[in-house]
Amino acid sequence: MKKIFLAAAIAVFGFTQAQEGFKLGAHIGAPTTGNSDFTLGLDAAYRWNLAKGFDLGVATGYSHYIAKSYRYDGDTYKGDDFGFIPVAVSGKYSFSGAPIAVGLDLGYAISTADNVDGGLYAVPKFMYNMPVGELYVGYQSISSRYGRGYYDDRPYRGNETVGSVIVGFNFNLK
Repeated sequence: MKKIFLAAAIAVFGFTQAQEGFKLGAHIGAPTTGNSDFTLGLDAAYRWNLAKGFDLGVATGYSHYIAKSYRYDGDTYKGDDFGFIPVAVSGKYSFSGAPIAVGLDLGYAISTADNVDGGLYAVPKFMYNMPVGELYVGYQSISSRYGRGYYDDRPYRGNETVGSVIVGFNFNLK
């Protein structure tokens, strides 16, 4: 299933790359939940203008979460890094006469780690529009399941939402 989503995302962006409305950028963030200290990633989106001030399209990219280090009994342990590839619908509403906008990416995040499942992906954003692109602040939320160890010799998996406050910039490519 992960391969199907990834192939679909690559096909969509391969088709739209030469079209107007394509955005490519990057983000950094501070996780508010989960077992990571820092996140960084790449963003790609294509949006069509459907009405005055309203754009709708598709988005993908990659978000990498860098694991925390822990001290236990005088030793330091580092958790496993993990990442997600989102496949989402991307919407944006630009306010008339102002360079600001709000947006939402909503879809599914495909996990790149063995001990982490994919899950619901949502990123509400506040954006500042510029001629070369858009600067944004948002909250990236991924509802997922994590491997947490063993209980009575059976693997235990817990539900957890990975969340992070992110800041990014997407360049307009024409």
